[in-house]
Amino acid sequence: MTAIHLNNVRKSFGTFDVIKGVDLEISPSEFMVFVGPSGCGKSTLLRLIAGLEDITAGTLAFDDKVVNSLTPSQRGIAMVFQSYALYPHMTVFDNMAFGLKLAKGGTDEIKRRGNEAADMLQITAYLDRLPKQLSGGQRQRVAIGRAIVRDPKVFLFDEPLSNLDAALRVQTRLEIAKLHAKMHETTMIYVTHDQVEAMTLADRICVLRDGIVEQVGTPLELYEKPQSVFVAGFIGSPKMNFLTEKHADTYRAHTLGVRPEHLEIKDKGGAWNGKLILSENLGSETYLYIDIGAKDPLVVRQDGTASQQPGELLHISPINDNVHRFDQSGRPAASN
Repeated sequence: MTAIHLNNVRKSFGTFDVIKGVDLEISPSEFMVFVGPSGCGKSTLLRLIAGLEDITAGTLAFDDKVVNSLTPSQRGIAMVFQSYALYPHMTVFDNMAFGLKLAKGGTDEIKRRGNEAADMLQITAYLDRLPKQLSGGQRQRVAIGRAIVRDPKVFLFDEPLSNLDAALRVQTRLEIAKLHAKMHETTMIYVTHDQVEAMTLADRICVLRDGIVEQVGTPLELYEKPQSVFVAGFIGSPKMNFLTEKHADTYRAHTLGVRPEHLEIKDKGGAWNGKLILSENLGSETYLYIDIGAKDPLVVRQDGTASQQPGELLHISPINDNVHRFDQSGRPAASN
């Protein structure tokens, strides 16, 4: 099991700073997920850990050993890319075994590891096929299998599901979760822009913004106790409602945040009143979009189907224990 320590890690391309001083501790066997919008530096940070990019400043250590100057092959890592990166002329088995053959592994050992990885990922039936004969999900499992056979100390995933359709993303996400349970001694780092993937896979999530760490915590910590407006808006789907000016003043906040499930429709009264713009009925739940005179419509989640009709005047109140108060800097407002 390998712990990873990043101490004031920075990366610049010329005069452009991409990673602006990251301090992060990743525990042995932890599944850490990096999330953030496009361009926030999450893939660059992963490539620094992999050794595919040079660190401009700061130190990166695996356990107590600084690895800044080590090549990827010397770090004991294996990486899965979003593009699969399979050799088109090689069979599934040969793709998975290629790294071991380069390392001059024994024939029996290569066969054993290849078969074990194929069995773990349920691709044994495809070992003699070429990549072009596989679906996108099967190709991604082959790419994961190629990493598994190397028995890495650290497993790195760079947006591995982004090229798959919605159904395959769910299926492959389950496979990765099961893989983590089976490879419980391997530290895993996973990059995604999809916060649903992050919430369902991670032991802890590192939210990045413009090359800095906004917050690190378990999925529930980030969901229930966001430490900035940015994290509050990024984690959760649909995203948190944000209210300002008169709607927030009553709560002594510059910005008031309330998740859709923490709003209630009242028969009368209520903190805010507004007309229903749209009702999205998804069967098990309904999302109501209500114009209360704020910048954006207020989104309210209700279980099951809703009877309210567009144009109807609704009375809404937040569940007070679940409101989030932020100051002008976008950080949690001080308690009064």
